[in-house]
Amino acid sequence: MPETTRRLRVLFLCTGNSCRSQIAEGWARHLKADAIEAYSAGIETHGLDPCAVQVMAEEGVDISGHRSKHVDELRDVDFDYVVTVCDRARESCRLFPGKAHVVHRGFDDPPRLAQDAKSEEEVLAHYRRVRDEIRAFVEAFPEALTNG
Repeated sequence: MPETTRRLRVLFLCTGNSCRSQIAEGWARHLKADAIEAYSAGIETHGLDPCAVQVMAEEGVDISGHRSKHVDELRDVDFDYVVTVCDRARESCRLFPGKAHVVHRGFDDPPRLAQDAKSEEEVLAHYRRVRDEIRAFVEAFPEALTNG
């Protein structure tokens, strides 16, 4: 495949690869499969957040088959971009091996936002807001990557 038609390899990196990075990978695969080869991982693994799965399913994006991966599992992938979606991942991954450009676009942490929620609907409202913010970011690809 000529270099000009190769999809960009993008890693969405977060602390535990349970929510924000999973949502970003899901959106990139759903909205930008023609331009982006999407991956997600964490600097730790925390399992897949069921609320993230639920709010993505509401939009017709199934991430239920994803699993929480440690960034070391993907060390052999030659990424074009690494997008840190939380501050902790940004601090841990200022430089990434290879030619990858590291871009930071932080999003609020839905589980943290939902800690004091009084109802399931209030919990899901936090997840939906962040899901929609991540979608807007992914919809702006690939330009959003170079303007990070």
